[in-house]
Amino acid sequence: MALLVLAAVAAWYVQSFAPAIAEAPSAGDDSGAFDPEPLAPLPRSVDLDAAKVALGARLFKDGRLSHDDTVACATCHDLGRAGIDGRRTAVGVGGKVGTVNTPTVFNSGFNVCQFWDGRAPTLEEQAAGPVHNPIEMASDWPEVVGKLGQDRSYRNEFGHLYAGGVSSAAIKDAIATYERSLITPDSRLDRYLRGDRGALDDRELRGYRLFKDLGCASCHQGINVGGNFYAGLGVFGDFFRDRGKDGPEDQGRFNVTGKEDDRHRFRVPSLRNVARTAPYFHDGTVPTLEEAIRLMGKYQIGRDLSGEEIGLIAAFLQTLTGNYQGHPL
Repeated sequence: MALLVLAAVAAWYVQSFAPAIAEAPSAGDDSGAFDPEPLAPLPRSVDLDAAKVALGARLFKDGRLSHDDTVACATCHDLGRAGIDGRRTAVGVGGKVGTVNTPTVFNSGFNVCQFWDGRAPTLEEQAAGPVHNPIEMASDWPEVVGKLGQDRSYRNEFGHLYAGGVSSAAIKDAIATYERSLITPDSRLDRYLRGDRGALDDRELRGYRLFKDLGCASCHQGINVGGNFYAGLGVFGDFFRDRGKDGPEDQGRFNVTGKEDDRHRFRVPSLRNVARTAPYFHDGTVPTLEEAIRLMGKYQIGRDLSGEEIGLIAAFLQTLTGNYQGHPL
C-alpha cells in the first residue's frame, strides 16, 4: 500500500508542480515523438561573463578569504574530487571540524537554495557564509577586502569589472558567477534524455524504471535530479531515533525558520555525480551509495529494498556522472 501511495504522489507531483520536467525524444529524433520524463538534461553551456568567471575562479582558490590564509573555497570544494572534500564533515581554520557534510559545488547554480538547511537563497549569499563561520574561514569582509585590496592585480581586475572596485559585494558576485559555470553536462543519462537510447544498458534502464516506479523521482527530479525543494528525513520511520542521535545539525530547516514543521527537513540533495560524492547524508555518516539507497528505501518510501533492487538503482545512479570542461568527472 505504501508503495502505491508513493507512486501516486510522485505522479501527481510530476504532473502538477515539479519544475524543469524533461520531455525525452525517441532515439534519433530531435523534434518530436516525446515521452514525458521526471528528469531533464543539463545544458551543455551557460551564458556568463567570462571575465567575472576568471576572477571568481581565482578567488575560489585564494586562502586569503580565511583569517589565517590557509582555507580557500577549493579546500572543501575540490574540483578534482567531484566538488567535495571526501570527508565526513568539513575541516576549517586551525583544523576545526564542522558538523555537516560538504555538498558538491558542481551544478549548485541549479539548486533552489544553498546549504543543507537552505539558509542562503542564492550563491552570492552562500559565498558569505564560510567567510564568517568561525569553524570554516573565521574571517569577515573588512579583513578579506583589506587583504585583497593590497594586491595590485586584484585591484586592476576588480576595477575593470566593478564600479566599486574590491568590495564584499563584488567578491560574492565573482565567486557566484564562477560557481554557476561549474556544470557537468553530457552524463550518459543526459544523452539518453536527449534521445540516445543506447546510452544506458539494460541493467541501468531497469534501475531507472525502478527509480521512477518506487517514487524516488518525486523528490529527485528536474534538471538537477533534486535540489529544488525541501523534504523531511524519515517519512516512514523515525530516522534520528533509530540511529540514536538527534543533534543541532540534524534539525535542518528548523534551525532557520524555528517552525516545528521544518524540523528534520533538508534541501533535497542533487543526485548529479552522486557516485563520486561519498560519504552521504547531511552529516556524512553514510559511507556507501548502496547504504544510502537502502536507508532511503526504508525511511523515505517505506520499503526494505532487496539487494538486487539496490544494485539496480546504484547502476542507474552511476549514469548521472557527467563531464567537467569536456573530461569525465
